Amino acid sequence: MSVTRSERLVGLAEYGPTSARVATRAEARAWCRNLTRTHGENFSVLSALVPLDRVDDFSAVYSFCRVADDLGDEMASPQRATELLAWWRSSLQQCMRGEATHPVFVALRECVQRHDLPAEPFHDLITAFESDQIKNRYASWNEVIDYCKLSADPVGRLVLMVLGERRDALAFAASDALCTALQLTNHWQDVRRDCLERNRIYLPADSFTSERFEERLVATCRVGYAPDRTFLAQYRDAVHAQVAKTWTLFERGSELLGMLQPAHRPLIWLFLAGGTGTLRQIEAWNCETCIARPKLSKLSKLLLVGRARWWGRRAIEANKAAS
Repeated sequence: MSVTRSERLVGLAEYGPTSARVATRAEARAWCRNLTRTHGENFSVLSALVPLDRVDDFSAVYSFCRVADDLGDEMASPQRATELLAWWRSSLQQCMRGEATHPVFVALRECVQRHDLPAEPFHDLITAFESDQIKNRYASWNEVIDYCKLSADPVGRLVLMVLGERRDALAFAASDALCTALQLTNHWQDVRRDCLERNRIYLPADSFTSERFEERLVATCRVGYAPDRTFLAQYRDAVHAQVAKTWTLFERGSELLGMLQPAHRPLIWLFLAGGTGTLRQIEAWNCETCIARPKLSKLSKLLLVGRARWWGRRAIEANKAAS
């Protein structure tokens, strides 16, 4: 079977299910670092805030998540995605036994051993991406939250464990609230893109109070304007209700900052600030995300990163003074 461009990007050409090649430790670290740097997401932006002795660990965890996500979203068909996600799960199981060939798992094997990471968060992420192949509509808020428990919450728990933070129920609950809020913010921000590119609607169906709401939503996403005079008002009401619930989760998630070591607070704060900033942008656009995708400006992102780095330097100086 020929390998598509998307499959090449996740290493299937060299390290896929039919390959016998085994990545060396040096190749694995370089591969994961390159993937982390070249994707325009928070991990690359946050690299200056990640402790130097955790950079390779963060790169390995991020690369696992990124490749799993791409296997779920970028393949030629749901059937192909399901097949490759099954291979990814099998590779994870081998990694947990100390065996690995793909560079992600060669790097991840060391990270797992170094920080005593459990397998469950990684398996939960794969389960979420498998679910995406068969489920693209959600009946209720609780259904969306259940999805976030698999697609978002495991990442936050892994970050805490790699940082060497506490692993108790209170810390995990706060982390889960923050990660779910971040995932929900992304869902409300990307309504149009998810609809057009993935045929997915994460807005819960029970928030649709008007007739033919989904049909009119899809039509609006396609043409870029409302098909009738009443739709936008109804859409805004539906999104406003979800945004209000998301703010409550961010409030719970903010409690995590007080549970962390001072040196790690700027890193987690930046996640929080980026998410709440984006949610404010959604509100500023009057929640009309079926027409446009509100996002933070480059200047806003730079200011947030600058503030976090300043905070991080202050924490390092304080620790030096105390010792």
